[in-house]
Amino acid sequence: MLNNKLSMKIVDKKIIGQFKDARIVQLKIEALDIAQKAKPGQFVVLMVNDRGERFPLTIVDKNKGTIDLIVQEIGLTTKLLGKLKAGDSLYALAGPLGQATEIKNYGKVILVGGGVGIAEIFPIAKALKKAGNYLLVIIGARTKGLLILEKELKEVSDELYISTDDGSYGKKSLTTEILDEVLAKQTYDFVYSVGPLAMMRKVAEKTKKEGINTKVSLNALMVDGTGMCGSCRVSLAGKTKFTCIDGPEFNAHEIDWPELEARNKMYVISEKHICKLKGYE
Repeated sequence: MLNNKLSMKIVDKKIIGQFKDARIVQLKIEALDIAQKAKPGQFVVLMVNDRGERFPLTIVDKNKGTIDLIVQEIGLTTKLLGKLKAGDSLYALAGPLGQATEIKNYGKVILVGGGVGIAEIFPIAKALKKAGNYLLVIIGARTKGLLILEKELKEVSDELYISTDDGSYGKKSLTTEILDEVLAKQTYDFVYSVGPLAMMRKVAEKTKKEGINTKVSLNALMVDGTGMCGSCRVSLAGKTKFTCIDGPEFNAHEIDWPELEARNKMYVISEKHICKLKGYE
């Protein structure tokens, strides 16, 4: 659904994570139709300007007439989005898109979030807690400055574990190492993970050995978000699926991870080149 009832105006903007020149920005955007219909796990596709690319962002939270989005400034488009201020408007905004998360009482649940993927597990954590689940949440980032939503997740978690790659906060380890320790102590019924592909792949490998139902939310390359372009396709148990309309969540044990990782690297060189041309090295 194209949001056409309000201006798509940014009503609030704040930096919630920063390390050197890397920033994570939270935006609150007027989007009445989307806010009324969005469910946990769904996303929007937006354009910063009329010449920009379309790209997806998870709906982190919603309020009366507004939605919250969190973005890490990495490529050209995310950096252009990060330059917008409160009072500015997006060129286009469509959503809610994708399949909503299946929320039910699984029992004992582990949520694993890495980097900006922490933003994506937050609405899932709230919904799963409301459904009566016991939540053990593991979040991690490269360094303390890039760790987000700790306070918010602590409020809905029964247990919260924090790791940083450099040991600047929490435990110096990977999220998957903490997952190993947790699984060695107790049995869990469901695992949900969002973050870098390498992290999600390791989570999938570990939980497959344990026979634990596991889902991941994929950040596959996406253009139109409606299943037409095919750029977000992923192989699932030998069958082709589209992240935008069949996902973004899939059974982690059925994903062809090597293929997905290769596809997501297709435009890395081009992205670096355009950032350099535009002065965003």
